[in-house]
Amino acid sequence: MSNEDFVDHPEIERREPDAREDQAREALEGFFEQHRQSVFFSRQLEIRNEGDWYHWITNRALRELVARGSIRAETRQLQTGGSIHLMWHRSFRYYRRDATKVVRLVEEYSDPNIGGSLGLQGEALVLEGFARSQFVMRNRDARSYGEQSWIETEHDLDFIFERDNRVYGVEVKNTLRYIDYTEFRTKINMCQALGITPVFAVRMLPKSWIHELNTLGGFALILKYQLYPWAHRDLARRVRTELGLPVDAPRVLEDGTMARFLRWHQRQL
Repeated sequence: MSNEDFVDHPEIERREPDAREDQAREALEGFFEQHRQSVFFSRQLEIRNEGDWYHWITNRALRELVARGSIRAETRQLQTGGSIHLMWHRSFRYYRRDATKVVRLVEEYSDPNIGGSLGLQGEALVLEGFARSQFVMRNRDARSYGEQSWIETEHDLDFIFERDNRVYGVEVKNTLRYIDYTEFRTKINMCQALGITPVFAVRMLPKSWIHELNTLGGFALILKYQLYPWAHRDLARRVRTELGLPVDAPRVLEDGTMARFLRWHQRQL
C-alpha cells in the first residue's frame, strides 16, 4: 500500500455537496461521543463507514466536524512518507499516547516493503484464482491485444485472460482506498480500444462506479478485504483488530469470489 492512502482525496473539491453529508456528520459526531478516549484517522473512518457513505462524503463530514470544533485534529508526517490526519473527541485531553500508538501501527503497515508485497500478493491471488477457474492468461502488464494497441497513455493492464472465446482485461488493486477515478476510466477506455471486457479485481468500489462499469459491459470483482501475504498474517490481524480495517491473509481467494465472476461470465455466453 502506498502512502497516498493517507492524503486528502484529490477529487473532493470537485464534487458537488451530497445530501447525505448531514446524515454522515450527525452519525460521526455521535460516534466520537461514544469513543471519547480513542484516536482515529481519516482514512480509517472513511473505510469503516463505506457501507453507508462514499469515502469523500465521510471525509467532508469529518472536515466539517473539525471546523465546528466538535472534534480535534492533528496532521502528522509518517516516517514512511506522506501524512496521516488524526482525529479525536474534543474532551480527550491526553490523546498523545494513543495517537502515537496509531501512528506506529500505520507506519508499520505502510512500510514500502509491505506495500510492495501487498501489490504482488493481490496479483498472485487473482492469477491463481483465474487459473483455477480454467481461464488462460494471454498477456501480463499488457498494452496490446491481437492487432490493437493502446498508445494514448503509459498505462497497462495487469492481466488479459480468456475462456470460452471471451477475453477480459483485468486490473488488480490490493489497496484500502478506491482506485483513482481517472485511472478507473482510463483502464475501461483501454479495454474498449483493445476490444476486450474490463474487469476490476479490487477491495472496494463506490456503487455508482460499479453501476457505470456494468453499464459499459464490465464487471467489478469485489474482494472486500486487502489481502496480506501469509507471512504477514500477524500484522494483518493487528491491523484488523486494533484499527478495525478490512484486511486478511488468505492462502487463496475464497471459492465464492471466483464463483461470482464465473456465474457472470457464463451469462455472457
